Amino acid sequence: MAKTTTKKEEGIEILEDPDVLANKAEEFFNNKRNKNLVFGIGGVIAAVIAGFLIYKVYISNQNQEAQQEMFQAVYYFEADSLGKALNGDGINYGFLDIKDTYSGTEAANLASFYAGASYMKLGDYSSAIRNLEDFSSSDYLVQARAYALVGDANMELENYGAAVDAYEQAAGYKPNDQFTPIYLQKLAVAHEANGNFDAAAAAYGKIVDEFPNATLLQEAKKQKARLEGLAAE
Repeated sequence: MAKTTTKKEEGIEILEDPDVLANKAEEFFNNKRNKNLVFGIGGVIAAVIAGFLIYKVYISNQNQEAQQEMFQAVYYFEADSLGKALNGDGINYGFLDIKDTYSGTEAANLASFYAGASYMKLGDYSSAIRNLEDFSSSDYLVQARAYALVGDANMELENYGAAVDAYEQAAGYKPNDQFTPIYLQKLAVAHEANGNFDAAAAAYGKIVDEFPNATLLQEAKKQKARLEGLAAE
C-alpha cells in the first residue's frame, strides 16, 4: 500500500532531502513574480551588508584619527588644564569635540569618561553625570569607576537615592578584592545619608563577610556595629 504523505511530513522531507529542496526552489524561481521578489530582497540585504562593512571601515579610520586627537586632550587633563582638556586649545580638539566629531568610535566613548572626570574636578556635577552615563566599557576597572563617579557626583548634589543606585552598580560590576570594598563603603555612606541605617549596615556587612582581606575590614566592622545600634533605636 502506498504511503500517504501529509503536509507536515512534506515539510520535513523538504528540509532533509536536497533533491526535493532543489526542485522546490526551481519551481519557486520559475514563477517570475517570486523571482523578482527574491532578487529584490537580496538586493536590499546586500546593500545593508555593504553599508555595514563600509561603516565599520569608516569607524576604524575615524577611531585612529580620534585617538591621535585624544593625545593632547589627555595631556591637558593630566596637567589640570581642564578647560583646554574639555574644549581644546584652538588647534587641537578637546574631549567634547572628540565626542561630537567622532561619535560612535571607541575614542569618543573614552572621551565621555574623561569629560565626566574633568567636570567632576571642576565641580560641575550635573555635566559630570551626563558625560559619565554616556560611557560604556567591558573593562571591570574603568566601568565600575565610572559608576562610582556618578555616585560621587550625586552625593555632591545630595541626590542620595541616585547615589545609592550608582554605587550599587559599581559594587555589583565584576566584583574584585581591590575595589569592590571601596564601592561598598561608598554605598553604605550613601544609604546612611539617605536615612536607611539597615541598608548601610548591610553594605558594611558585605565587606566583612565577603572581603575578609580588605584593608577596610576593621572600619567596616566598627561602622556596621554603629549603624546596627542606630537602626535599633
